[in-house]
Amino acid sequence: MAQQADLVILNGRVLTMEDHAPRAEAVALAGGVILAVGGTEEIRALARQGARVIDASGATVLPGFIDSHVHLFQGAAALDFMAMEGVAGRDALTRTIRAYADANPDEPLILGMGTDYGVLDGKEPTRHDLDAILSDRPVALLAPDIHTLWANTMALDRAGLLHGAEVPEGSTIVMGEDGMATGLLLETGAFGPVLRLSRTGGRDMLGYVTGADPDPPATMAERAADRALIARGLKHAASRGVTTMHNMDGNFYQLDLLNELDTAGELACRMQVPFHLKNFDPLDRLEEAGEMARHYTGDWVWSGAVKMFMDGVIDARTALMLRGYPNAPERTGDAVFEPEHFNEACRRIDAMGLQICVHSIGDLATRRTLDGYAAARAANGARDSRHRIEHIEVIAPEDIPRIAELGAVASMQPLHCPLGGHFPLIPQGTILHDDQYPYAFAWQRIRDSGAPLVFSTDWPVVPVDPMRSVQAAVAPLVPGAPWDVRPQSLLETLASYTRMGAWASFREGRMGQLVAGQLGDVVVMDRDIEAMEPSALGAAKPAVTICGGQVTFGG
Repeated sequence: MAQQADLVILNGRVLTMEDHAPRAEAVALAGGVILAVGGTEEIRALARQGARVIDASGATVLPGFIDSHVHLFQGAAALDFMAMEGVAGRDALTRTIRAYADANPDEPLILGMGTDYGVLDGKEPTRHDLDAILSDRPVALLAPDIHTLWANTMALDRAGLLHGAEVPEGSTIVMGEDGMATGLLLETGAFGPVLRLSRTGGRDMLGYVTGADPDPPATMAERAADRALIARGLKHAASRGVTTMHNMDGNFYQLDLLNELDTAGELACRMQVPFHLKNFDPLDRLEEAGEMARHYTGDWVWSGAVKMFMDGVIDARTALMLRGYPNAPERTGDAVFEPEHFNEACRRIDAMGLQICVHSIGDLATRRTLDGYAAARAANGARDSRHRIEHIEVIAPEDIPRIAELGAVASMQPLHCPLGGHFPLIPQGTILHDDQYPYAFAWQRIRDSGAPLVFSTDWPVVPVDPMRSVQAAVAPLVPGAPWDVRPQSLLETLASYTRMGAWASFREGRMGQLVAGQLGDVVVMDRDIEAMEPSALGAAKPAVTICGGQVTFGG
């Protein structure tokens, strides 16, 4: 007897993301994998007695979203920290901080997530500004990009930063004329000590800040709390239709917690976690990356990659640029790795057969990243490495074809772009030269060059909601010159969130398409998204999310 399905989805508008048979009506799953895709009556006939039946009622059905760049532990923790999205002006900031402090009297650090750079009527807060709001408890505000933090005096003092401290290259404690910290901390090496004051002890940020495990090791109670926090984050992502995430910070601690959840059958999403190499690490530490890759190889939790940072962010003017910023011509950003240091790291990682993922925002950062990949290829020979460049917010036009030439992958975030409506437009004459606008967030130019392109949210930088990012790519704002707006089609955007995400992590043929034999990761939307106005796509939500044949949301 032919195998029967234990779950069927009927009456849908199925987008398989498979070129030879791109559309269907129904999907059958059995034993955690896709059994068949076809017409509704054909699939209905495969259902065993008692099988779960989901009626899509004409709504879109597609492979589960693959969010190719997230920070899971941070995103999960941010669900409970002070939300700063939409807070603008001194009065609103005062109300928000004091209300959160009153409601959380035992919170060791009042930590705000998603604070606008110009939160104080276009200006950034100093420690004195924050002291005027709350001086008798530690307060810290993280920018949306998680590259800048503003702290009050008590937070700086308890973190040992008030009078300055030695920090890694690429990080800065901004000091005032009085010889004391102003409250502005740039990059993780500067603000990591402040995060350790939080209720999580900063463990949620360790894979990002140091790439190391907790020291001293987490207690049993802390491990249990962190495991529960991560499980909550996974369920939150599943509620947005996500079935796989590529984490972009990593340590053994996160992998161990995820593995424990996997063993307990409590993972709501699949997770790839890299080794994070910091600029202050000896390159011999890459042996840990090899150990991660050998130990974690499953369909639910795996490694096989190394993450590095090349620069910071454009808003803080720490993104590495080929020329000075228009309103700060003396600044060209901060290099996290110097070129030869980075090139040698690339050569070693590539020789180990591991994938490289590099945070690169500025045009010089992207050029140096590509130079590193070229150095690895020259030393080790060409191979199917799929080394990734994360963000590419500004690129020099002559570097666009190099991505495909080097077999690299562009990994970008549509909602990071101001044209997505989540962040304000970039005023002319501030952080971009007029001739850079057409090459800022230039995903369609990159796609047209033949480079593989994957999409993501970078949660918690923006919400882990793929459809908001899809709308940003398909229906961006059109503010006029000097922007050169190039919208993408819905289907190519969805491909960058499904099939291409699988390919970028060497999982093609295993996930990312609705094809018999692939893993049973499916999202049933609440409407036919192809019938929607492009400018409304962000309103579409998952009705049901299925991962590994199990319903992880809705249903």
